[in-house]
Amino acid sequence: MDYKKVFGRFEGQNGFIKTIARPSMDGSQKAALNRKGNVLYNSGDIEGARRIFLTTGYSDGLSRVGDYYKSQGRDLDALRMYWMAPDKHKAEPIVQRLSVVIQQLIHEEEVRSDE
Repeated sequence: MDYKKVFGRFEGQNGFIKTIARPSMDGSQKAALNRKGNVLYNSGDIEGARRIFLTTGYSDGLSRVGDYYKSQGRDLDALRMYWMAPDKHKAEPIVQRLSVVIQQLIHEEEVRSDE
């Protein structure tokens, strides 16, 4: 499948594509990277920590990055991290708020088209 062709139309829309392929590494390598990610996170390098946590698939780290994004008002970025974690408990309230917004937009569009 040509992913660039399929997903190319979404370029520049700040979207995300979830993949399941992670580099192969043993448990000790993962643990070392996760420790480094935790150090980066605690020192304020959230983006550096995010990259490591995405690479290792460290759910707790991804969820904490999501919490940080949420505290900064970056709900879509938070949702991405919660989704990747996966942390459905934290993702669900954001999904519910977004669904209300989408419903309102659809309703407004229907009202405009009826006028």
